[in-house]
Amino acid sequence: MAKRSSKKQEPTPTIRPEAIGLVLLALALLTTLSLLSISRGSFTEGWLRLLRGLIGWGMYLAPVAMAVLGVWLLRRFASEEPQEKWEKPIGALLLFLVLLTVFHLINPGAGLEDFEEPGGGGLVGWIAGELLISAVGVAGSVVIIMAFTTLGLILISGLSLAELMDMVRNAQDEVSDWRRRRALATLNHQPVSPLPDDQSRPSGLLGRVLPSSQEETISKELNAQLEGSSVGVEASPTGYPGASPGEETRTTPPGILFPRVVGAQSYRLPPLEGIFEEGVDQEISQQEIRQRVKIIEETLVSFGIEAKVREINPGPAVTQFGIEPGFLDKKDAQGKARKVRVSRIVALSNDLALALSAAPIRIEAPIPGRPYVGIEVPNSITALVSLRSIMEAEIFQTDRSPLKFALGRDVAGQPIVVDLVSMPHLLIAGATGSGKSVCINAIISCFLTTHTPETLRLLMVDPKMVELTNYNGIPHLLAPVVVELERVVDVLNWATREMNRRYKVFSRLGVRNMVGYNELMVSQGEKIMPYIVIVIDELADLMMIAPDEVERTVTRIAQMARATGIHLIIATQRPSVDVVTGLIKANFPARAAFAVTSQVDSRVILDTPGAERLLGRGDMLFMAPDTSKLQRLQGVFVSDRELARLVHYWKGSHVVDEASQPSSDTASATAPTSLEASQPVQRPLWADFKAKAEATDQGDDLLPKAIEVVRSHNRASISLLQRRLRIGYTRAARLIDMMEEQGLIGPDEGGGRARQVLLDDVADDSPL
Repeated sequence: MAKRSSKKQEPTPTIRPEAIGLVLLALALLTTLSLLSISRGSFTEGWLRLLRGLIGWGMYLAPVAMAVLGVWLLRRFASEEPQEKWEKPIGALLLFLVLLTVFHLINPGAGLEDFEEPGGGGLVGWIAGELLISAVGVAGSVVIIMAFTTLGLILISGLSLAELMDMVRNAQDEVSDWRRRRALATLNHQPVSPLPDDQSRPSGLLGRVLPSSQEETISKELNAQLEGSSVGVEASPTGYPGASPGEETRTTPPGILFPRVVGAQSYRLPPLEGIFEEGVDQEISQQEIRQRVKIIEETLVSFGIEAKVREINPGPAVTQFGIEPGFLDKKDAQGKARKVRVSRIVALSNDLALALSAAPIRIEAPIPGRPYVGIEVPNSITALVSLRSIMEAEIFQTDRSPLKFALGRDVAGQPIVVDLVSMPHLLIAGATGSGKSVCINAIISCFLTTHTPETLRLLMVDPKMVELTNYNGIPHLLAPVVVELERVVDVLNWATREMNRRYKVFSRLGVRNMVGYNELMVSQGEKIMPYIVIVIDELADLMMIAPDEVERTVTRIAQMARATGIHLIIATQRPSVDVVTGLIKANFPARAAFAVTSQVDSRVILDTPGAERLLGRGDMLFMAPDTSKLQRLQGVFVSDRELARLVHYWKGSHVVDEASQPSSDTASATAPTSLEASQPVQRPLWADFKAKAEATDQGDDLLPKAIEVVRSHNRASISLLQRRLRIGYTRAARLIDMMEEQGLIGPDEGGGRARQVLLDDVADDSPL
């Protein structure tokens, strides 16, 4: 019986890819030194002669190709996907062969007849070029070369043809934009920075970086442009700015763009270019997306769930993968294959987060209007959503809603613009540092950019004393920002009385809401009624001081104030049931939930879990008033520097005061110029003060009307009361003395100048 050999078969020796990579790197370095004549020898001379004969001009590109291939073999061989291992080197080899063919067409050589005269493409280029020309001709060769060049780029980059075309178009747009900004900077005699710097720091009026020393120069240029502006936009009958394109005459001079003019007093809206900064787009790489798709599908298969990724929506903070559930091996009674239940996919959220190394992830089952289950995975880099990018979007520019504002971008990167009138109130809640204050500042910035004090007035409550107090001084405020908690109830009570007053006016005129009232006033040439937005930054502090009064007044305003144009924006960082009560929440169908610490807080805000899985820093879930489906957004960001520019603009705004023109029959009265820089101050709640004045002083029945005249013109003089009240000099002088005694106006300054209206003192005496 033959004995079996116990000797094991020796494995076939193989060359490791790392060894080939090291050899290629050494050969690339040696070739480079030889080409630079730093190191020459018998081997290097023969090696260069061989390269020149084989590839001609390609010998100068050979070190680069060998170095790239060597590095790829060292670093990428073990980590690439099996089907992609040789895509990049094959693509590089294809491009190199195309270049040799092009070099041969430029400088044909002798080919096989004379190896020492290789021509531009060497022997390899000669063979490829001659075969190509003999097969398809010169014109066909150009077509083949273009096709193989595109194929090589696709293999190297791993992108599709459409993605390559998008990259080319984006590059062309960036170069065109840089040339445009360079031309504008040349007209302004300003240097323009290179293109990469503009993309990394998109700031300034024309997209260039402006040093802080030029802030005063910018302000002077803005004022100069405002005084020379002739652009006019009428206030629409609905009480918000908007005009048809034919009513505007736009002239764009070099430098700062002309701001728009809105309202009867010619308030000019701030230009976006000089206030807000441009955003920088950051997209997730295609390779990372493909890797995550593979991990998701393999993880689901490992748990016995057949599913395929059918849709990918990359957003600024998260990427949504649309999963189509597959079928089970089991069949139903009719013999049809059963589909995988959605609940099985939802139950694997933690396992998917572990496999993707990205927690937390959120599963939306299903995506509204789509037959897919959405898996939202955080991006490795969160893109910043700038306010200017949303306001310059087409959806914002074409939206004619009265109180529109930019909210953010969804998981697909689409801008989201909503209207406060249709909400009609907004509740914002989330943990500390999740982005609530930034969201409030972005909403206020949208209002200040699209409205003048004639169409919108603001009333702000800031118990923290640091978030909203920077807006003090803008003309939109009805009163200075309220920081004392004891005065908040008075503010809400005033809002309730103002709501009742407006309803009485509507009833007397026979109109249903503020839109109808403003249409009637415009047809009669009268002033329109502005919207009033009440912003409360922290509701929890108010509920601690006076829970019953605050809940009652907030609920009453939320229930009834929509038709009168009064709207609420309330924020809190403590979304508990004793702060966001059921009565308050029932009247706030529109809610924005930022990141919270527990599922209980999410249920208090949204009546459903989900907010506890948000990422923070602007990541939010928005509940629209017309649907119960939640929408995940990355909120817009507005910096302190942008807010400072916006507030500075409105503090230094110019208005045209018609009453400042001198009257023909009162030549002795001295009036200021027709275009004056009025320092904006917060007017008190004059309706309450006028009622107080009527109750405390019965000396003259025209005193309330005189107070109203002084309030509307923000100055006081005897001649002004004579003209407006049609009274004599003696009675007008007596009214001026009475208002001086009450501290409403300042003393006589002489020289025929108008007296100063002491608005700050009046505000202290008012209910606020």
